[in-house]
Amino acid sequence: MSYTPINEISKIRDELRATFCKGTTRPLSWRRRQLHQVARMVQENLEPFAKTIINDLGRPRNETYPVELGLVVTRSITSAEKLEEWTKPEVLTEAVPDWQKTWKPTIFKQAKGTVCIIGPWNYPMILTLQPLIGAIAAGCCAIIKPSEFSPAYSTLLAELLPKYLDTSAYRVVLGGIPETTRVLELQWDHIFYTGNGRVGRIVAAAAAKHLTPLTLELGGKSPIIIDANYDMDLAAKRLLWGKISNAGQICISPDHAFIVREKQDEFTAALKKWYGIFYANGPLNSEYGHIVNETHHTRLMALINETKGEIVVGGGSNDKLGIEPTVVKNVKNDDVLMDDELFGPIFPVIPVDSVDDAIEAINARPHPLMLYVFTEDDQVKQKVLENTQSGNIAFGDTFQALSVDALPFGGVGESGYGRQVLKYTFDEFIYLRSSIDMPKEAEPTLEARYPPYNEEKLKFLGAACLTKIPDDA
Repeated sequence: MSYTPINEISKIRDELRATFCKGTTRPLSWRRRQLHQVARMVQENLEPFAKTIINDLGRPRNETYPVELGLVVTRSITSAEKLEEWTKPEVLTEAVPDWQKTWKPTIFKQAKGTVCIIGPWNYPMILTLQPLIGAIAAGCCAIIKPSEFSPAYSTLLAELLPKYLDTSAYRVVLGGIPETTRVLELQWDHIFYTGNGRVGRIVAAAAAKHLTPLTLELGGKSPIIIDANYDMDLAAKRLLWGKISNAGQICISPDHAFIVREKQDEFTAALKKWYGIFYANGPLNSEYGHIVNETHHTRLMALINETKGEIVVGGGSNDKLGIEPTVVKNVKNDDVLMDDELFGPIFPVIPVDSVDDAIEAINARPHPLMLYVFTEDDQVKQKVLENTQSGNIAFGDTFQALSVDALPFGGVGESGYGRQVLKYTFDEFIYLRSSIDMPKEAEPTLEARYPPYNEEKLKFLGAACLTKIPDDA
């Protein structure tokens, strides 16, 4: 992968800023064209994009086409269709008292300006182009900095994007730590970063120097609570699928499961059963993703070797960076597997005495990006909702939660802040600019504000202080 010369990065930023200041991105017809071009770029290069992602991650086609390629195409088209609705100014005549209605109180949805998108390697297409779709819809210019750990995809994106999008407004910057450092030294009007909390802190610190607003899509350990009365076979099937997707290398991968002690063996036996059904010839001889690089492979194998839990199934690896989905039962809260986000195909199962104990353990850790709850009991659902915090929560399933376009997705606390998907991504790249248009005819209603001051004017201006407070129920 040929990196962008560091001395060129500030020039690229300046060129994008000049384009924004000229108003190039302002017309909705122009934005619509660019959004359709994103869809065309992917649709006309489906196989090349799929091959690069498979080359970088070893991910099966069945996991690549719908989640990466398909979502970019459909969400680009939907965003283009929704532009008028999303960008339409809101005139608030119904939301203000009668004496302010003639002021035409209005909220305009205005682009923040020139923005920076820093993407990860684990879902390199959707997690770089989805923010780009929102930035285009908002009327921003943008650079896209894809991960150096997905070099095949990043190189292809840098090659194809200039053939489809206006390069005076959208550019790709390739590189590693030095190039990213240079990007972060510059002033941007918004930074959208997807990755881990360690780098997220670096990004936030760099943004703070310029008071730059941020979206941080991070991760952490996404826990699971399994109610004793839930169908253990179905829970095992759905959870194992969630864990094996992209070999566990996803920010909302089900990280570890809490289950009442008397159900642990039934649950892990069901996991073993579905493991055999999913991979009759073993995962390492099947369509199954590999670990992104040697460093992460070594880290994950060390965890498997160091855990004090009992490995029920899996645990093996090969020299092609593959690691078998590995189920570990009787894991304790202080086990090595519980130190950090696993980001790999290891599945710790932690026996507890009750759902309350699971909730207590979850609350002792940073707020997760996703919390999974397998129960059909409405009281259990309500208990978990009222007594935990997480960016998102899913009942009865895992990864599929991200397929609902109408829902916002994002973290809370350590798992990040900001929201995305369609309009929620658009909202990250705009600011709300309020306006009034005071008519000349309103002057008689404003007389009380002018000097000379007197008691009569004070009584009028201070009337709000004496507003009656309703009695409590």
